[in-house]
Amino acid sequence: MDNMTNFETYTLMEPLNAKSYRYIYFMCFFFLYTLILFVNSWLIVVIVIERPLHEPMYIFLCNLCVNDIYGSLGFYPKFLHDLILNSYVIPSYMCAIQAFIVYSYLMCEFSTLAVMAYDRHVAICLPLDYHTKMNRFSCSILLVLCWIIPFLSMFIAVFLSNRLVLCKNHIDKLYCDNWSIVKLSCGSSVINNIYGFIFISLYSVLVIVIIVSYLKLIIACKASLECRRKFLQTCVPHVISLINLSVATLFDNFSNRFGSDDVPANLRFFLALAMIVVPPILNPVIYGLKLTEVRKRILKKCMNVIKNEQA
Repeated sequence: MDNMTNFETYTLMEPLNAKSYRYIYFMCFFFLYTLILFVNSWLIVVIVIERPLHEPMYIFLCNLCVNDIYGSLGFYPKFLHDLILNSYVIPSYMCAIQAFIVYSYLMCEFSTLAVMAYDRHVAICLPLDYHTKMNRFSCSILLVLCWIIPFLSMFIAVFLSNRLVLCKNHIDKLYCDNWSIVKLSCGSSVINNIYGFIFISLYSVLVIVIIVSYLKLIIACKASLECRRKFLQTCVPHVISLINLSVATLFDNFSNRFGSDDVPANLRFFLALAMIVVPPILNPVIYGLKLTEVRKRILKKCMNVIKNEQA
């Protein structure tokens, strides 16, 4: 029991062959981070400026882009800093902040996708009631809930983790997450496990709700060609985002809770990055390419910028 303490710093997992390839890693991840900031910011600017895009579907897409920038902020700056200095150490308070950002980002991502699924369900299945149900007030409430619930949930989770007494300080991951901190505990973490189970169960229900909404949409679209066209144009990007995020999160959770040293290092390295790196770059690309109105407005803005530079 003498070695039980609260550490002021934690060590993080080093990237594969970090000493040999850290500058290559830095350039690749710096490019990715720059691209994420650019494409998400550009999409946000286009949606905010263009009045025809001030519809619930595009407002929720804007929220998704804001959340992707927020989630990237929790990972990339620290990771790039570690690569440059070749020092994978993080203060305990910063580790708690990073865990809070990473998980609240994921929860907000799922919440926003759920709201977008509901919006498409109303638009396609109940078109006459759409503007009544998805008015400015209801959209504002849904957006607030997308942020408040993840923030409150993660505040409780991080608070419970910080109460634990730890006997180790090595986190076998490229960034801090809540469950990795809990695994460092020498004492009982029953409360954390119960809260984690409730937490995962609630968001599993949320994913089921999203899937049910899309199944209803598919059934409703069988009767109408116009309905099928709307589904393919506006719902397919949501489905791609949901599948990508769900699979990455599922594998990461299984790796965290049931993984061992038998799992190949390459696979653990990929799992540690998939859910935090892929969605912020995938979402704006698939929505920008798939949603006709967004694509037209982006091209219009790009052409205006080119004309202004030539003038």
